[in-house]
Amino acid sequence: MELGAFSVSLAVKDIGASRDFYEKLGFSVFGGDAEQGWLIMKSPTAVIGLFQGMFEKNILTFNPGWDSDAQPVGSFTDIREIQKSLKAAGVRFEQEADETGSGPASCTLLDPDGNAILIDQHV
Repeated sequence: MELGAFSVSLAVKDIGASRDFYEKLGFSVFGGDAEQGWLIMKSPTAVIGLFQGMFEKNILTFNPGWDSDAQPVGSFTDIREIQKSLKAAGVRFEQEADETGSGPASCTLLDPDGNAILIDQHV
């Protein structure tokens, strides 16, 4: 099963201060809109999202159908197939994607320690 591009979505208190901090670590803004409370930042080897006021805790994020540059990949495992496989393995979901749909969708689950995982397909 291919989950797609990986990033960490950070719940931040001050997006400007967080942007400045992560720029010092070698990240640069890749996308988003600070006035809307979100930025995507990238270093040569990692992607993080900064989100102010959008959620309470940090989230591990996977994007089926995208590479680490948010570009579509040729073939990928659709989110609905990923969800069916995980459900068959006994994974419980907080929010499920509509398995009868197609295209963009998302689902969320928690790991055993309560860490949120978002699988967010944009294609």
